Amino acid sequence: QVQLVESGGGLVQAGDSLRLSCTASGRTFSNYNMGWFRQAPGKEREFVAAIRRSGGNTVYADSVKGRFTISRDNAKNTVYLQMNSLKPEDTAVYYCAADARSFIVSNLLQRYDSWGQGTQVTVSS
Repeated sequence: QVQLVESGGGLVQAGDSLRLSCTASGRTFSNYNMGWFRQAPGKEREFVAAIRRSGGNTVYADSVKGRFTISRDNAKNTVYLQMNSLKPEDTAVYYCAADARSFIVSNLLQRYDSWGQGTQVTVSS
């Protein structure tokens, strides 16, 4: 399995921006579709965004479309999540995940078999 480490979380005000990073090690990063998920207190983990191995295809949850952008740099083994116009309802622990099996980008949690430890994002109103 690939090892994943997220960074970039923090406490911000509504309307601010944050960029999360997730750096992979242990396997060939470009072999993986990558996804971002989040989990708020008392709620199930939910899909946020995903990007294909080559970076040529992306998928977003409706709740973040137009505000968040996922990207990747295969030379740096890193996937990013640029979050703009943050809202209090974006408060959650954000996780990156790797999917080695799917041909197309998936929004299904069960398709991802490697996970990072998560980074906290808190948006105050």
